Amino acid sequence: MLKKTAGIVLSHIKYKDSSIIVRIFTRELGLKAYLVNGVRSLGKGSKIALYQPLTLLDLVVYDKENSGLQRISEAKIKHPQRLIPFEMARTSLALFSTEVISRSVLEGYQNEDLFDFLVESIATLDSLETNLSHFPLVFLLENARHLGFAPELAEGFLAESMHHPFDPEEITLVLPYLKDLLDNTYHPSSNLSLPLRRKLLDHLVGFHAQHLALPHPLKSLSIIRQLIG
Repeated sequence: MLKKTAGIVLSHIKYKDSSIIVRIFTRELGLKAYLVNGVRSLGKGSKIALYQPLTLLDLVVYDKENSGLQRISEAKIKHPQRLIPFEMARTSLALFSTEVISRSVLEGYQNEDLFDFLVESIATLDSLETNLSHFPLVFLLENARHLGFAPELAEGFLAESMHHPFDPEEITLVLPYLKDLLDNTYHPSSNLSLPLRRKLLDHLVGFHAQHLALPHPLKSLSIIRQLIG
């Protein structure tokens, strides 16, 4: 059955000579894997640019129950990105975001609120006005909230963790900043020193690993720690 949906590309892998298997988080159908033939062929007909991480697509897809790989009938870019594909910092943050989501949700998982947050995150990451140093921290906080394992209060991100790296003096600085991020998401009014922001990033990644039982560290984390300076 053909269905229309918006989708956000998470990743793709090569398949045979010119095809790919692409994982797309769709608004109406959840996380799906699609086989796309011929997109890696050389020349003007190649459509591999459609399937880069965090690309927002309008899709018409075949949706069959009890079937693993699905097929895409039509795909076009919903909102062209102006900055993400051309600036290394934004490209790296896009890869980080897609890795976090890929580790957080299972095949078939659907969450329209999470999808809408990701659309907002794409627009934010593609904006010149965005302070990129806050981006990965807010992304982790909001991802936890939309997946249902975020505490009600900022203090819970510290109290409900198996391990946290902050001493009492540091907590007096981290906690107000954390509350600011929760209240104002990508546009906080305060800031935090670079060493403490990196500690907070590591802590929030560990908080995700604790609640989602992630067995391996994020591959993109070492790069992202350099970008929040």
